Amino acid sequence: MSASLLQRTLTLLATLLAASAVIFLALEVLPGNAAQMLMGADASPEALQALEQKLGLDRPALQRYGGWLAEMAHCRMGNSYVYGTPVSELVGERLTLTLPLTLLAMAITTVAALLAGIYAATRHNRLGDVGMMTLSQLGIAIPSFWFAILLILLFAVQLRWFAAGGFPGWDEGVWPGLKALILPALSLAVVQAAILARNTRSAILEVLHEDFVRTARAKGLDERAILWRHVLRNALVPVITVMGWQFASLLAGTIVVENVFYLPGIGRLIFQSIANRDLIVVRDCLMLLTALVILVNFLIDVLYVVIDPRMRGPAR
Repeated sequence: MSASLLQRTLTLLATLLAASAVIFLALEVLPGNAAQMLMGADASPEALQALEQKLGLDRPALQRYGGWLAEMAHCRMGNSYVYGTPVSELVGERLTLTLPLTLLAMAITTVAALLAGIYAATRHNRLGDVGMMTLSQLGIAIPSFWFAILLILLFAVQLRWFAAGGFPGWDEGVWPGLKALILPALSLAVVQAAILARNTRSAILEVLHEDFVRTARAKGLDERAILWRHVLRNALVPVITVMGWQFASLLAGTIVVENVFYLPGIGRLIFQSIANRDLIVVRDCLMLLTALVILVNFLIDVLYVVIDPRMRGPAR
């Protein structure tokens, strides 16, 4: 177990290093100049050169990358070109929205998918199964931003149950904040719930054909007891792995959905920073989201080993 955990930890660190290199190189090839964006088209060459020196843009790319790695190793972020404040403050403010939005979307995804997957699996090849899988196929085909627009038209414009966008802040209370996140969370969850429902159904059907299930039936156990006590525990192993991947998709999806609903989260901050050529903010935010995704998948990988002893390798 300890050797397996060490191997996964080393893989985690190597993945983080590779991700940082990709993010840095991707932003290096973007056209434009941050100093030019800040000072405008009429700035003199001397002023531009002075600002580039102040921002450290005149240093070689490899030196800037090494400095960035050193800052991350000490859990520090740089200062925004545009806002003039530490990136950590900007990120901290917006994480209070993005993380609750992602967790709410993940909760909706999990509950809806498990219920739909169990319902379909227990009615295999019947009308309920066919209907549920048809709905899930439609859910997979719907883009999140398009579904978000439909939700706004229905629940905000027509029914007026929710606001079309914006966020009142947690200072106004928990319920007003959660109410503002319900439609964005639903638009994020629809695709992931459809995918997870199909995976849950497949996992349950596979376990239902195992020998221990036939043994439990031969002993006279009730079908409901077999499903909840024996089948689900074994079927959830691959399902949990898929949920780890989906958390990554939900984090990435916030970039689009937050802009549709005009939410001041990490996704909107990245979008605005790209427009302003504020590459320090873009770089640090992308690295933070990437690290969160990698860390979640690492935890899911460890949990997978805990749940399934066969993944621990041969005993020594």
